[in-house]
Amino acid sequence: MTSRLLMPVRTVLTDRTRGAEAPAGEVPGSTRPTPILDREHPLVTALVARVLRESEARGAVTDRARLQVAHGILVTAVRPVYSVEDRRRVSRTLRLGRGSCSQRMAVLEAVARSLGVETRVRGLLVDGTFWYPRFPKLRAFVPEEVLLAWPEFRLDGVDGVDGVDGVGGNAGADGRAGAGESAWVPIAELFTGLGPAEHGGGFTNSGAETLFEAVARTAVDWDAPAACAGSAPCDLSAHLRTDLGRFSSRDELFDLHGQTLCRPARTLAEPVLGRWSAGAAA
Repeated sequence: MTSRLLMPVRTVLTDRTRGAEAPAGEVPGSTRPTPILDREHPLVTALVARVLRESEARGAVTDRARLQVAHGILVTAVRPVYSVEDRRRVSRTLRLGRGSCSQRMAVLEAVARSLGVETRVRGLLVDGTFWYPRFPKLRAFVPEEVLLAWPEFRLDGVDGVDGVDGVGGNAGADGRAGAGESAWVPIAELFTGLGPAEHGGGFTNSGAETLFEAVARTAVDWDAPAACAGSAPCDLSAHLRTDLGRFSSRDELFDLHGQTLCRPARTLAEPVLGRWSAGAAA
């Protein structure tokens, strides 16, 4: 049983509830800083400088490859915890040296924008039962649904054949991009050519590995594509309750739909969950 008492009142406005006459134009991204993605802060600029240095040392010359390098740095530099403050500034996450899956994705977005790569997010309402393996004794306190800001990056089509890991091929969120074109690439497709069978199995949302780490190891998908439809480990579509659509920034998403927990619940939970390492016994 999941809890709805801890959640804000949320009015879900999706493409279906907006009405059939709503415009279907592509949602643009941006490279601009936002209150969350404060990419001009000295801590963020220092991280970007480190990414550029390590990318040069590794021969990572494309935007995709540099983002792979940045992801690897963040895996080791920012400890995974269960923080519930989704609107935390990126600079604050870096200063603390710890962050939730969502907060670390925000850091990667800030790095991307600093590199001139446009980003946007897809708003996903994920069933709270998806987090049961992490909190087996606290299921009554797990929110009924969790709001996830799933980043997408605007990358040149040629980046799909020139990653730092040497693996090519990619389908953007809105279709494949040919040479010289660009496409929106979800964070789960930054690391191309991954399959659960060859990389230690699919993501189970248990143990020390979070979604942020998993995207570099195995395929993760919320849409059940043909490649992992049905019961394959990479298919997480059964956990997706509502697709809220795409937003130019995570700030816009949270402005419209709030955060997973209401403010009183966040105030009570953050001092504990914000220091609780992913994978620690619940």
